[in-house]
Amino acid sequence: MTPKEVMEYAKANGAKMVDFRFLDFPGIWQHFSVPISEFDESSFEEGFGFDGSSIRGWQPINASDMLVVPDPGTAVMDPFMQVPTLTVICNVVDPITKEKYTRDPRHIAQKAEAYLNFTGIGDTAYFGPEAEFFIFDDIRYDTASHFSYYHLDSVEGIWNSGRAENPNLGYKPRYKEGYFPVPPSDSLQDLRSEMVMIMQQVGLQIECQHHEVATAGQAEIDMRFAPLVKMGDQLMWFKYIIKNVARRHCKTVTFMPKPLFGDNGSGMHTHVSLWKEGKPLFAGDRYAGLSEMALHAVAGVLKHAAALCAFTNPTTNSYKRLVPGYEAPVNLAYSSRNRSASIRIPMYSPSPKAKRIEVRFPDPSCNGYIAFSALLMAVLDGIEKRMDPGEPLDKDIYALSPEELADVPSTPGSLDEAMKALENDNEFLLKGDVFTEDVIETWIKYKREREVDPVRLRPHPYEFMLYYDI
Repeated sequence: MTPKEVMEYAKANGAKMVDFRFLDFPGIWQHFSVPISEFDESSFEEGFGFDGSSIRGWQPINASDMLVVPDPGTAVMDPFMQVPTLTVICNVVDPITKEKYTRDPRHIAQKAEAYLNFTGIGDTAYFGPEAEFFIFDDIRYDTASHFSYYHLDSVEGIWNSGRAENPNLGYKPRYKEGYFPVPPSDSLQDLRSEMVMIMQQVGLQIECQHHEVATAGQAEIDMRFAPLVKMGDQLMWFKYIIKNVARRHCKTVTFMPKPLFGDNGSGMHTHVSLWKEGKPLFAGDRYAGLSEMALHAVAGVLKHAAALCAFTNPTTNSYKRLVPGYEAPVNLAYSSRNRSASIRIPMYSPSPKAKRIEVRFPDPSCNGYIAFSALLMAVLDGIEKRMDPGEPLDKDIYALSPEELADVPSTPGSLDEAMKALENDNEFLLKGDVFTEDVIETWIKYKREREVDPVRLRPHPYEFMLYYDI
């Protein structure tokens, strides 16, 4: 839509408020609203001021003034607000220079798309994330100098099979047996369908929804692939809608990768393909129907995987999922159909348009704009340098002997290791000024000071089980 069309759309839908959305550095949507009377076509150039020093990972207090500038192509009526509200995703701009803010994740994604075009390799990078999540009925957590705990619950949790529920009707998916059972074992079908309906209402194309492997309400809803920036926008709407539909039904959703011990974690397998002038570039006559370009792309992701994890798996909890010996794809190899490889080549369709690579180690705790941008830069680095991915690994990786696994590298074992990898391997991200040195340094500093160290320094509840009687 143009600014004029946005104003007509707002009037036609009776909008009384305008809500401006933008993303903080770690990846949480932020917003503020103005009455519709304060909003006109000039707003798309002049923007609205806010305090950038109060946003995580952004400005110092002596340079706090920032602007949000609405993107007219993102305008949609909010499906949850009681007062009719027009919601617009914004770009963040310096009020003095009028330049886009280098730490704005959406701007990083815009620069990644621009760099793709600059290389001449392609003109569109499509991303299709499969973000998994848990729908719980209750969550309590707290921590202090002398205690720490969490307690979550779900009516679907198999641990409640013996609870007095007056009546307890059973039908609770067992550990690792939640994949695809029909109702009543899958008690969340209608809830997920409601999420899908609202996603479609705001313009998201949804391909399917289903219960996932874990007990206690693990779920997956799949969006149709879209260009990088658009998919970044859609992932934010995706999380927003899922959380608010759940809340409407007195349930709660988390995109934490590993909220439950002893059952499957939540990943975000991400499908990637490059196109040029409407033609797919990853289809060819090489392994699994890939093109030579696609194999170079695979090599780029594998080479930079450890550094990529700093963005695609950006929480300490991410590495409770990325653990060797389980289903999580920690082994850095590629294969057709083999879901134990960190990069899979889906074989559902022979169509060249369906040919893509599936990067399986990311998880849904990531900031989509930044994670997708980093993946694209690794893909382009592999293509530009004509990297060789080596031979595919079509065996069951989990059945390999230690000797066979010795030559297969793996993802980092902790967030701190991922940060060290990013420190040592970031030149590919700096091309085209897509990621700046400031962005990388700030990301590492933020993660270490606000996440790695606070977790590292605190006693873990299980340590009392292990050591209290020493």
